[in-house]
Amino acid sequence: MKERIETGLAALGLTPPPQAAGQLAAYGQMLLEQNQVMNLTAITQPDQVVDLHFLDSAALLTTGETFHGKTLIDVGTGAGFPGLPLKILEPSLEVTLLDSLGKRVHWLETVCTSLSLEGITCLHARGEEQSHQAGFRDSFDFAVSRAVASLELLCELCLPYVKVGGKFLAMKSVDSAAEVDKAAHGIAKLGGRLLPRFDYTIPGTDVAHRVIVVEKVSPTPQGYPRRWARIQKSPL
Repeated sequence: MKERIETGLAALGLTPPPQAAGQLAAYGQMLLEQNQVMNLTAITQPDQVVDLHFLDSAALLTTGETFHGKTLIDVGTGAGFPGLPLKILEPSLEVTLLDSLGKRVHWLETVCTSLSLEGITCLHARGEEQSHQAGFRDSFDFAVSRAVASLELLCELCLPYVKVGGKFLAMKSVDSAAEVDKAAHGIAKLGGRLLPRFDYTIPGTDVAHRVIVVEKVSPTPQGYPRRWARIQKSPL
């Protein structure tokens, strides 16, 4: 995996720290091993883990945003994507990995310890609840999500975490135009505004993805996010 990681990162134009490729390869091996006893990913081939998890996550570093020394929360991180690869590739980034499943969070803590990562927090919490807590609301430079929920739902979950001037980066497919249109009203209501999207192709594949960029221009009004059932039933 290490050679494929190095080749892919170079194709993205990234120059990661010397230890990064080895750390990602070790992470990938731990993922594949743990996936035999826990449902972490449907991707079970090492090359696909590199392409569809690591390089896909790394592509966020090519969007033109400055991540050095910033704070980032990955909402609904699952097996750690994209937040954990971003931390490995940009060690100065302060990262919070948030997920509602305790077993996943415990495993992520094990991975971070094994890789000797500092400045990363694995948090067991619900996304729609944690953003109401002090120190989380309107607090992060970046919120990111690669979750499969629709953009209008993700924006209500993620934008409350972002400080004014920060950005929410939603990883989506390139055919997400209708989804973006549906989310536009809610984005404005939550204190955000859409910026130009960023499209990319994962190196070594024909897989094209899109990053939807939402800038936070004003604090999210109190009362948002609502309870998850309410968010689903009545999207903004």
